[in-house]
Amino acid sequence: MNKKQKFFGDRSIIAMLALLSAFPPLSIDLYLPALPRVMEMLHASQRLVNLSLSLFLIFFALGILVWGPISEKFGRKPILLIGLALYVLGSAGCALSFNVTQLIVSRVFQSFGGGAAGAVATAMVKDMYTGRKRETMLAVVMAMVVVAPVVAPVIGAIILEYMSWNAIFWVLTGVGALSFFLSLLLQETLEVRYSGSMVHSLGRLAVVMKNPGFSILLGIFSLAPLPMMAFIAASAFIYIQGFGMTEEMYSYYFGFNALGAMVGPLLYIRLSRWISPGNIIACCFGLMTICGIVINVAGSNCPKLFALTMAAATVAMSLMRPPTANLLLSQQEGDTGSAASLINFMGMFMGSVGMFLISLETEGMISSLGLMQIVIGAVCGSLWLIFRGRSFICQPA
Repeated sequence: MNKKQKFFGDRSIIAMLALLSAFPPLSIDLYLPALPRVMEMLHASQRLVNLSLSLFLIFFALGILVWGPISEKFGRKPILLIGLALYVLGSAGCALSFNVTQLIVSRVFQSFGGGAAGAVATAMVKDMYTGRKRETMLAVVMAMVVVAPVVAPVIGAIILEYMSWNAIFWVLTGVGALSFFLSLLLQETLEVRYSGSMVHSLGRLAVVMKNPGFSILLGIFSLAPLPMMAFIAASAFIYIQGFGMTEEMYSYYFGFNALGAMVGPLLYIRLSRWISPGNIIACCFGLMTICGIVINVAGSNCPKLFALTMAAATVAMSLMRPPTANLLLSQQEGDTGSAASLINFMGMFMGSVGMFLISLETEGMISSLGLMQIVIGAVCGSLWLIFRGRSFICQPA
């Protein structure tokens, strides 16, 4: 661990990193129960309202891509504070929106600023930890992060019961402001800063992408979140409009799925004592494929069957996140900020692709989700088996 952080202790660092990493699920999942109501109140189509989700992911990903390399030059803390300030302003703009256009534009500012939190949190883990300790820290942080999607839809549904949808974004404004003030207490973790210009800092992204071990694994692993993010975008419409649930009942079903995302990283810590990370990754892709087949064939028949199968797929997707993140970080010795940015950018970008694709199919969303899981599980699993033993793939220490 960085000596400057010893005063704070592992628990405080984990809590802070988890809060920073929770911005995407908080900003998306708290808002999910309100999607049908936003359509009604702003007189907007489902496609436009879904655009506020997919664009959030795209610009969050772009923010990560920009903030990470720049943090190598200016330090993690200053970049984090600037990004959080933009997030707070964007959240307030969403709360004050009177039409869907203003909402979408404000979400762009909110997401671009929030990208700083995503980029800095991952880079800080590599700044402070190595080897098995880093892998464990990544798993614990990821497990804590998914507390947000467990409780966020429930909180969102409660807010909607008593207040307007705008109140959800005032809550996010408060979360951003709290994170900003807590970040003022954070110590800088980057000990050696990049001495080149800001333009050259951004150019380090290309240097990292020239590393075949990193770029090939990035292409394989970044596709895994696509069906999960497609489910997030479609879940309110599947449960509320498709299965006829109330907003509150939907929040419980969605929270159950989010529990699967929490179980995955914690389960990995135990399984990795007996099973190699490479075999765990392969099994996860296999389980994703099987769940996709079940959802595609019978998912629309029963909400409980759909929820159970989707939760199992979510466990598989989240179970592979710690080993894949650690494996990707291990491919690159330097340029940690750039590597972390590319990892988070590709995950978020492919997630936005999933949200966009599911919005094109408003009638057969469940079968489309199943098909996504079948294709990605089979293709990515096969590619992983092909490349995992190649000489240019560096194994974690």
